[in-house]
Amino acid sequence: MPYQNRVAIAVAPNGGRRTKADHPALPITPDELADVAAASFEAGAAMIHVHVHVRDRDARHLLDAEAYQAATAAIRTSVGDRLVLQITSEALGIYRPEEQMRVVLEVRPEAVSLALRELVPDPTREAAFAAFLETLRREKVTPQIILYTPEEATYLAALAGRGLIPFDNLPVLYVLGRYTVGQTSRPTDLLPFLAPGIAAASHWMVCAFGSQETACVTTAALLGGHARVGLENNLFLPGGALASGNQDLVAATRRAVEACGVTLADADALRRQWAAA
Repeated sequence: MPYQNRVAIAVAPNGGRRTKADHPALPITPDELADVAAASFEAGAAMIHVHVHVRDRDARHLLDAEAYQAATAAIRTSVGDRLVLQITSEALGIYRPEEQMRVVLEVRPEAVSLALRELVPDPTREAAFAAFLETLRREKVTPQIILYTPEEATYLAALAGRGLIPFDNLPVLYVLGRYTVGQTSRPTDLLPFLAPGIAAASHWMVCAFGSQETACVTTAALLGGHARVGLENNLFLPGGALASGNQDLVAATRRAVEACGVTLADADALRRQWAAA
């Protein structure tokens, strides 16, 4: 099967807001993240979106190059290159665009997720964003652009049309249900991103909130996308039971997509997709 037809599962094991009060298995330390990486790989993950949310001593969200590097080292010791390792630049209302970009350039990760609305909050930021993406391209850092609404997808396409995106097929992440009542996603939340007139991304992934997470990402897989799951956005298995850890959510997604005849991508297959983008 061609690599572009394989579906990658990414695990997002903690997030910037949750703590162990939300779930005792939520990983915080580099060693905990390394353990989650290994368990998630065994369950079927191809990517980890994790030390992206490393914490300070009070378990708060932290963007810090040394902290990222410590988490990266622990994860690589645990799983080597068997997982794509993605960091985040998430602001969480704390960091300015310049600070977000500076940390990414200090770390020089394999991959990074970037929220369009955070890095380009207004047109005056477009040139800086374009220059930042060009640096990532030269440094062989793969960006994944986070899009919360179809309108953001249209804006990203407009930036590309004006020559401000130095990637032919920039990977994106569609976030489903972030601003719905109760922050609960449903598979139909994906449809506006795929509607006629919305610029189609050739490499896209979906994450979702709440107990229909597996259904949402399986829908994405059947429509040509990739899946991101984990305790960052959801604590529950499809049947409503509390997941014991991130590996349960990865395994549930693997069972669902394979039951539909979809073949999973491993980390190297995902890297090849990105290289072709």
